[in-house]
Formats: sequence, structure tokens, C-alpha cells
Amino acid sequence: MEFDFAAEQPKLLMLMYGLVAFVLVVGGLLLLLDVVPAWFARRREAQLVAASASGAPLPRRPRQREGIFALFFLLPTLLLLTIGLVVPAIRTLLLSLMNGDSTEWVGLRNYGFLFSDDAMLRVLTNTLIWVLLVPLVATGFGLIYAVLVDKARFEAVAKSLIFLPMAISFVGASIIWKFVYAYRGEGDQIGLLNQIVVSLGGEPKQWLLESPLNTLLLIVIMVWIQAGFAMVVLSAAIKAIPGDIVEAARLDGVSPWQMFWQITMPSIRPALIVVMVTLTIATLKVFDIVRTSTNGNYDTSVIANEMYNQAFRYGQSGQGSALAVFLFILVIPVVIYQIRNLRQQREG
Repeated sequence: MEFDFAAEQPKLLMLMYGLVAFVLVVGGLLLLLDVVPAWFARRREAQLVAASASGAPLPRRPRQREGIFALFFLLPTLLLLTIGLVVPAIRTLLLSLMNGDSTEWVGLRNYGFLFSDDAMLRVLTNTLIWVLLVPLVATGFGLIYAVLVDKARFEAVAKSLIFLPMAISFVGASIIWKFVYAYRGEGDQIGLLNQIVVSLGGEPKQWLLESPLNTLLLIVIMVWIQAGFAMVVLSAAIKAIPGDIVEAARLDGVSPWQMFWQITMPSIRPALIVVMVTLTIATLKVFDIVRTSTNGNYDTSVIANEMYNQAFRYGQSGQGSALAVFLFILVIPVVIYQIRNLRQQREG
């Protein structure tokens, strides 16, 4: 198959324009963050050397100029946040108040659709199930792994194997588990789950087609991925428990069960909160697993997947934007709670 440069010339030009724009943006940021500050630093150093040689008092930079310099260094970050976050957020909010093709204002009609349509109510229910189960189950398994693996003989190897799913993308993990759930009629099964069922005398099933079981099976994929993350964070917290506290508890004759509930759990509470909050935010935004495994069919769709469907598959940009805004609203309380918790830890 030959490559036709003439036919692909518009695409090649667009690629070239993109590369040029990337080089200009990166070069400009490097200039702002490296070259310009270095020039000011050399200039300031020269002034200090000249003042020291002449015996004159060292020049002091006015507070107003310090504020200007601080704003100068923050400008690239503020610019990127404005372009990549603030402007899209405002545009999404405006689109959520318009109809599907963004030609008329419809007010809050799109938000009313979220809570009146039966299919959308199912989407919200699925998202609630995800948010309730994934953080609790993944954190629970991570805590069990951290306690059992702590100070074991092959601790490093065990932790590496448990953490390994985190190195796989959500799409890759979903494809792996689709093979686990695979169904091949009444003959030989290639899916691990169906093969186990058949070996025990049961009948193979199309697991991803049965609701609400299919939602729970998709949640298993998320738990399998995130349990390693929870294990690493909680294991580090367990190792940070002061040894004298543990030794004093053992001298008092506490049982392992009492040691876990009275010493370990209170000591790692901040780490548990961090893990729960992180997994909650990640679960609210879950998209790849549902998209790859079932495409949101068979009553498995969640907010992020439905947002994509409404905006890009069905051409309903208003409803898709309303879902995006609603998802943003759901994340805000979790973020605020985490910020307040971190602030209390610092003050305590």
C-alpha cells in the first residue's frame, strides 16, 4: 500500500502546524521559567557585588517589585489554568443551559432531564453503587494486604505483584477481564469464570449481559486495579507507626486483634481518609472500564460514560454538558473535605 503525499497533504500540514505550535509554547514557557529568571538573578548578583565593592549599603528590592516578580512567575501557571480549566468550565456551564445543537437557551431543562428520565436514573443509580462499593472494598482489600504482607519474608515481591495492576491502563485491564468473563456457547469455554462454573457442574453464562450482576463484575475490575494503590499507601502508614507504641502495647499483653483495632487503625486513620477520598474521586470519573467492557449497554452506564454518549454519539451537547457539570458538583464536596482534613492535620 503506497502512501499518497498529495492526498494526505492537508493532514501533514495540520501535523506540522501542531508541532510548530508545540515548540513555540514549550519554548516560550522555558524562556519564561528559565532564561528570564536567570537574567534577573545575574543582574541582582552584579548589583550586590558592586555595592559590596564600593562599600555602599546593599540595595533592597521594594515590596511592590517583589509582588510583580511573584506575579510574573505565576503567570504561566495562571494562563494554563485559565485556558485548560476555567474557560472550558464556563463554556460547559453555558452549554448545559442550551439545547442539543446549542442554538437556544433552555434554562434548567437539561438538569431536569437527569432526574426524570428512567435511563438517566439508572445511570445515577449505577454511579452511586460504584461510589459506595469501590472505595470501601478496594480500601478493605488494600488494608488486608498491607497487614498480611507487612514484614513478611517476601514482602517486596508480594507488594510488587499486588501493585502490578496499577501499571496497566484501565482499558488494558478491562480487556483482560473481558476474557475472564468471556462466553462461548455450550462448548469449550475460554473465559476463566465460565470454565470454573462448568468444572463445578454449572452452566456457562453471559455474565456482562445480566443486570445488575454485570455492574458488580465491572466494579471487580476497578477494585483489582486500585487495591494495590491502597495497599502501598496503607503499608507505608503502618510502617510509620512508632515502634515504642507497638512495643508498649505488646508488653501490656494486647492480642493481635486488639493491636489492630486499638493501635494500627487509629494511627493510620489519616492515610485511610486519603485513600478513600482518592478512590472516591477516581470512581466518580470512571469511564474506561465501562466503555471498554460493555459500552454502557445492559444497564451498566455511569455518569462519565453517559456524558460522552450524549455529547458525542447522540449530538445532545446540552445534556452531555449538564452531566459534566453535575459530575463536577459531585466531586466538589469530596475535594473540600480532603482540604479541610489536611488543614486539620497540619494544625494538629
